[in-house]
Amino acid sequence: MNKKTRQGILKTIGNTPLVKLSNLFDNTLINFFAKLESINPGGSIKDRTALNMLNNAIENGKINKNTTVIESTSGNLGIGLAQVCAYHKLKFICIVDPKANIQNINIIKAYGGKIDYVSKPDPQTGEYLQARLKRAEMLCQENPDIFWINQYSNVDNPLAHHETMREILEQLNEQVDYLFCAVSTCGTIRGCAEYICKRKLKTQIFAVDVRGSKIFDNEDAIRRFPGMGAGVRTIHCDDELINGYILVSEADCIYCCHHLVAQEGILAGASSGGVVAAVEAMQNRMKSDSTCVMIFPDRGDRYLNTLYSEEWIKQNFGEDYYKKLLSHNFHVTPAPKINIFKTI
Repeated sequence: MNKKTRQGILKTIGNTPLVKLSNLFDNTLINFFAKLESINPGGSIKDRTALNMLNNAIENGKINKNTTVIESTSGNLGIGLAQVCAYHKLKFICIVDPKANIQNINIIKAYGGKIDYVSKPDPQTGEYLQARLKRAEMLCQENPDIFWINQYSNVDNPLAHHETMREILEQLNEQVDYLFCAVSTCGTIRGCAEYICKRKLKTQIFAVDVRGSKIFDNEDAIRRFPGMGAGVRTIHCDDELINGYILVSEADCIYCCHHLVAQEGILAGASSGGVVAAVEAMQNRMKSDSTCVMIFPDRGDRYLNTLYSEEWIKQNFGEDYYKKLLSHNFHVTPAPKINIFKTI
């Protein structure tokens, strides 16, 4: 197989813009920036993860021209993997569940990927994620030519985001006081945190999680959106590397996505809305004249049938919520839950 693993369209992954947000937060001296990962060719930060995991597997001889790559993912990583596999002429199977956005599934198919659909949650845990992982294990046992990327335990997942953090620091001359990052596998936040620790910087790092996720909390709540939150805590999660976490609701995510597009003209996905909600909740605890960076993981056009859909919002959150949403002048409740481990 061709060892030139970063050519063609793959060369455009990374080096995403950092945009200053001027209108989102009122009456503040804090400098807010958004890292727009939607600019990646596959539309999300998961392009970085897919590229790093697949390239290293190819270069280490774990993948050859006869290999079928598989992964359990609810959306963006599946698109990233399908894109990289298409470039390398590799077969790809994406294991999804009912939470997967139909648009994401269709994009994976357009890249030539195959869909393996898990329709029922794991009977022991009640989580679809566990059911998807078991399905991946079964496929590996059935076919020796299958290679499971396994983002949940693959060290090349967080290593991809050393580069993400390097870009941010270069773009701001290492003047980053606060970093907010949505979590799922925790690959992004771990990679960024490792790079910050390596440079011995004093950047405070906060994870943004959604209610109903099992990463930091056992609160029961419906999780409708892929990409943020998880049914299991992966090996990439390390509380020692971060300063704390903020739990937001899906109502927070929707409101802040609409507020973001109205104030800044940025059409972003649900996780980005969650990050904005977390920053808003933490704003009064930040130092004046500081610099805060938010990582926006993906674009909003993949959520047009959900968080940007009038019908969907009314069906899931009610008519009154939608009316308040249109006003752009309210704060959802309950307020985000803040848990700070340490401050600098």
